[in-house]
Amino acid sequence: MIEREQQDAEQTTYEAVSHLADANQQLDKETSYKNLVEFPDINQDLTEENEDSATVVSELGQPNLSLYVYDLQENLVFRTGEQELALRSQEAKEPTIITNEEKPGFLLIQPVYSKETREKIGYAQAFYELSSFYNIRNRLLMTLIVLEVLFLLVSSALGYLLSAHLLKPLKTLRNTMESIQKDPQSTIHAPEPKSQDELADLSDIFNNMLDRMRSYTEQQEQFVEDVSHELRTPVAVIEGHLNMLKRWGKDDPEILEESIDASVQEISRMKTLVQEMLDLSRAEQVDIYYKNETAPAREIVYQVFNNFKMLYPEFRFTIDDDLQEEKTVQIYRDHFEQILIIIMDNAIKYSTERKEVHLSISSNQQELELAIQDFGEGITQENINKIFHRFYRVDKARARTKGGNGLGLSIVKKLLDSYKGQIMAESSLGQGTIFRVSLPLVQDDISQK
Repeated sequence: MIEREQQDAEQTTYEAVSHLADANQQLDKETSYKNLVEFPDINQDLTEENEDSATVVSELGQPNLSLYVYDLQENLVFRTGEQELALRSQEAKEPTIITNEEKPGFLLIQPVYSKETREKIGYAQAFYELSSFYNIRNRLLMTLIVLEVLFLLVSSALGYLLSAHLLKPLKTLRNTMESIQKDPQSTIHAPEPKSQDELADLSDIFNNMLDRMRSYTEQQEQFVEDVSHELRTPVAVIEGHLNMLKRWGKDDPEILEESIDASVQEISRMKTLVQEMLDLSRAEQVDIYYKNETAPAREIVYQVFNNFKMLYPEFRFTIDDDLQEEKTVQIYRDHFEQILIIIMDNAIKYSTERKEVHLSISSNQQELELAIQDFGEGITQENINKIFHRFYRVDKARARTKGGNGLGLSIVKKLLDSYKGQIMAESSLGQGTIFRVSLPLVQDDISQK
């Protein structure tokens, strides 16, 4: 904008100089008036009485422009500005920024040469006041400052509200952590944010971590409770025999041998019990240690089948194999063997006169299917849903003589649940029992099929 005004001022000054150059003698007041009266749009009635009038300025087309005319001796002979201004330089064709009476502006000086004689006859000096532009600039700067302050205030308020909204889930999560720190037995969870973002994921991960930690704590408490409960009986038996030997039994060889045999038997049962309880505890942590383990199903089934044939030659073992090829199941090899061994061992323990165990193996589109059948004493319908509970035994006296602790099927159920498998039992009292097991096949096998 200033550049455009500067160009207009320069153009006006050049035109004024051109009219002043019509004189053929040194410029004076009369000559300047005469030539400037002929300037386009200058009032033709201009007289000496209004030489200082602002009318000349407006008629020059530049209200902020003041024109000064000097003779060769640099005496001021004509002016349109209210204030006098001495000739600053004899030649300054390019505008120069100066301050006149504390008013900023640019100054342009042109020598005036007569068109007729080609001789210098004076000087023309133009001063274009920039106060209005500086005022506009200052007002604009002030407006920008005010707008910037308002923007900062509004953005700060919005930022505070936004941060409070975004940090609310974190504060809630922190409060949940503090509550759990004060009361480790608390069952509270972090509320899940409504928004589906990283904070919602964080709350979900935190809640899953809480559930897992509480599950581990419950497992430990259950383990300690079970150990203290189940070891009470064998410890009491051993203590009773030792007290008896201490009082008088050590002198009786028959009593001494009986007590030692009973104590060794109870210690062996305690070892088995502790091992089974450890197995049960580990079965609840499959998703941590054995998440991606796989096993060849057919190979392991035949391995366990042949081992039992060798260990129990008095039994008749048969197998129906409907698999056309090896199948890979999503389970750790040792766990798969453990499942088969526990079920086969139960079939042996609870068999009666008909010593026969039948095993079948097949698969569908998604799962491997196993069935293990014995022809023993069977289970009543009342008890069949309880056999997978820990320490449950249908006939405790009979189970004790066979070395059972009631944990085997609990371990099987927990392992299969951890690997997303299933187990169910079908039984008729006096006819025997069938255990049906299913395990998911590895995805590669499914896709090939």
